[in-house]
Amino acid sequence: MPPLTLHDHSAATLYSDHHGWLHGWLRRKMGNTGDAADLAHDTFVRVLTRSGPLQAPALSAPRAYLGTIARGLMADFFRRKDVERAYLDALAALPDVHQPSPEMRAIMLEALVAIDAMLDGLKPQVRQAFLLSQLDGLTYEQIAAELGVTKRTVGNHMCKAIEHCYLLAP
Repeated sequence: MPPLTLHDHSAATLYSDHHGWLHGWLRRKMGNTGDAADLAHDTFVRVLTRSGPLQAPALSAPRAYLGTIARGLMADFFRRKDVERAYLDALAALPDVHQPSPEMRAIMLEALVAIDAMLDGLKPQVRQAFLLSQLDGLTYEQIAAELGVTKRTVGNHMCKAIEHCYLLAP
């Protein structure tokens, strides 16, 4: 095992000094100790996996630093739960013969979460135009009428959305 570096020591101190506080803060925000423990863990994993040593500003305000990371992870957690709930509601409406296998459910949920994360970076009207086109199959003219914009604006929105998704695709 390699010797501890200054980065390792700083992270270990950060963890021992603030894990209890972070877990309690997350438990109060989420109302669930298990999810709070998972997010506290994920917060410290994020700290440990970032490149380079901990920066001085992060160490001068460790709770603000940890809270910022945890808030982002909490937002991702709740967004994923919303996507999962909507997917399960849609599945519940299907007849039993059309229910996907558990493996397919997991694959589809991961794909939906990835798509949701991709679309989250778009401006609301751009995202709406993209969804109206791709999910509802509307033409640019129909989208323009729905959104109260010109056909050219819809074309610009679609270009932005496609470029955005292309740049984020693995």
